[in-house]
Amino acid sequence: MLNFRFGRQLTVNEETYDFPPFRPPSEADSLLLRLTRGCPWNRCAFCPMYKDVKFERRTIEEVKKDIDTAQDFIGGTVDTVFIGDSDSLVINTEAICEILEHLYSRFPSIGRVTSYARSQTLKHKSADNLKAIRDAGLTRLHIGLETGNAHLLKKMRKGAGPDTMITGGAKAREAGFEVSLYVLLGIGGVANWSEHAYDTASVLNRMAPDFIRVRTLTPQPGTRVYQWLKDGSFKMPNPEGILKEQRRLIENLNLDCEYLSDHVSNYAPVNGMLPRDKPAMLSMIDNTLERLTRDHEFKGDLEQMPFLRRL
Repeated sequence: MLNFRFGRQLTVNEETYDFPPFRPPSEADSLLLRLTRGCPWNRCAFCPMYKDVKFERRTIEEVKKDIDTAQDFIGGTVDTVFIGDSDSLVINTEAICEILEHLYSRFPSIGRVTSYARSQTLKHKSADNLKAIRDAGLTRLHIGLETGNAHLLKKMRKGAGPDTMITGGAKAREAGFEVSLYVLLGIGGVANWSEHAYDTASVLNRMAPDFIRVRTLTPQPGTRVYQWLKDGSFKMPNPEGILKEQRRLIENLNLDCEYLSDHVSNYAPVNGMLPRDKPAMLSMIDNTLERLTRDHEFKGDLEQMPFLRRL
């Protein structure tokens, strides 16, 4: 049996409903629907999420059956839906549209449908196909930028450089999608934190997403970054270093969007609308940095966070 959180706890047979194993925190109360299993790329040096999952495209019939099962269990109103796994747009456009049509027919109250997507996939998807998917009801794309620095993107094996990131994001915006970009604090290590912050801000300014969501790198066993950490070739910034990096990022952002630190990995809840809230956001970081210098218990708590995240 498997517990499924959709505003309340529901329990279904695991054989009956195929749940995506991961979703953004902002989709905590969304209906979860799985179009693919795993990641078609699955090579990123920092990501352990799908390392043991063979990539598969689910059939239209399988996904429709899950939609029907969800409707039978939930009934009533569904406001938001999240589609997994890591890159749903690799599915044939006609198949995605058919699935979305069935989803909206069973849950006509839906106001938002979101999915993870890779910039490389967006770059190679035609504008007409992206527009068709948007018109069919997929409204928001969660895209992992991680960094705007070309060297780091290559080192971390993202499979896309800054230009591909910018092109993919632009095509998504032009098709009418809301774009939510993810930035990984700490990915430059101690050696490259400054260029990571500068170049990421530069790419974000050019991409002009609707949302920027920051995460702090937590090296996980089984990843290349974890091995680099162990052999000494990569050094993770301490909490003070991460906060200074985040400050450098924010002070160089010049765009209209929502900035969110909506993840347990982050050291401070830095949230706001840019550019309106930039002074308050920088002030929060400065206050946290100042507290680190005088509150040893607080400093110790923050320094323990990376270890607690791996429990």
